[in-house]
Amino acid sequence: MLHLWALSVLALVGLLTTNATLHAQERIRLAWAGASPSNSPIWAMQERKLLEKQGLRPEIISISASPTVLQALLANEIDAASISVTTLTSSRLAGFDSVLIVGVVPTFVDFIVSTQDITSIEQLKGKTAGVNRLGSTSDMGLRLALRKLGIDPEKDVKIIPAGGNPERFAALSKGITQFTIMPEPFVREAERLGFRKLFSINTLKIPFWWNGILTREAILKEKRPLMLKLTTAMVEAIHYLKTDKAGAKALFRKNLGISDPEALERAYNAYIPIFNEAPYPTPDGVKTMLDDLARSNPKAAAADPNKFVDQSLVRELETSGFIKRLYKLSGVLE
Repeated sequence: MLHLWALSVLALVGLLTTNATLHAQERIRLAWAGASPSNSPIWAMQERKLLEKQGLRPEIISISASPTVLQALLANEIDAASISVTTLTSSRLAGFDSVLIVGVVPTFVDFIVSTQDITSIEQLKGKTAGVNRLGSTSDMGLRLALRKLGIDPEKDVKIIPAGGNPERFAALSKGITQFTIMPEPFVREAERLGFRKLFSINTLKIPFWWNGILTREAILKEKRPLMLKLTTAMVEAIHYLKTDKAGAKALFRKNLGISDPEALERAYNAYIPIFNEAPYPTPDGVKTMLDDLARSNPKAAAADPNKFVDQSLVRELETSGFIKRLYKLSGVLE
């Protein structure tokens, strides 16, 4: 009887201790949109419990569309978001205090995919392209790439909203469009369906924050230690992806629902090498977007890209030697 009483007391003490620990842990709310390897650092943070390692109690939410993620951030329903520079610039130019604190994917990793009869970039003239939505990252990437390749996206081609990858494949199959833009591992699927991988936009090295961590200046000011912990977890997540290929591919398989070995290999090779060890959110990736918007938006023409980013959190981690130690431990740096 005494033994049972002692066990009951111990169980109660354990429960109270657990509750006290949970109560003491600071909550962080983070949202992301888009099932793409660009969000793999978020998946790695979840899988490896890197935010918990920082003493946080995370709520990580997948939301279908970037505008909804932004609305949640501006309404203070979340603390940060994994999102693109298109959302950052639109909100900032509208007067909100959104700011990029971690840069993840610094350029376009997409490919121009076309029907088999198109064998050169020049042959895209007079053709119709399908993108997710007009004004989306896919739309922006295609327009910027075409300009770099000597094709005027306003005059030489027609660009229409076609939806996600399945819808874009369908549009190509039906002849509604003749080319589109998409990243790996979906290009592998495009080739299996008989389409052509025409051009790698990544080779153009266009500075553009395809993905990064966004918060608000008010949140950064009020909760800087929290944002530093998030940045630390992101740096560790990127380190994991860059140093554990099998683990990274397993995350792709789990979150993208893809099991084809070649598709997974392609996705790894397309994304992981461009993740930076020190993920500074540099202003050049914002300037590309502002320069494009400046054609029709005077606010964008007058905007300073430096005001859209805050590099202080990554700088603090790098100055402390944390990033160098992290990679040295895994033998990446000598």
